[in-house]
Amino acid sequence: MKNSEIIGLTTKELVEKIETEKFNLTKLKMNHAISLIENPQRIKELRRDVARLKTEMRKRELTEKK
Repeated sequence: MKNSEIIGLTTKELVEKIETEKFNLTKLKMNHAISLIENPQRIKELRRDVARLKTEMRKRELTEKK
C-alpha cells in the first residue's frame, strides 16, 4: 500500500484498515509457523503497511490537537 493511498483514506477507514491488516499479519505469521508459506517476504510487507497506517493515524491525532 502506497502512502498516497493511505492519505486518501478517511480516519474511520484508516482504523478499519489497521485492524484488518493486523489480523492478516497475525494469520500469516501463524500459517508460516505451521507450514512454510510461498512468499515469506509478504510478512515483511504487511508489517511495514501496518506501520505506515499507524504513522498516518498518529499524524492525524497530532494535527487535531493543535
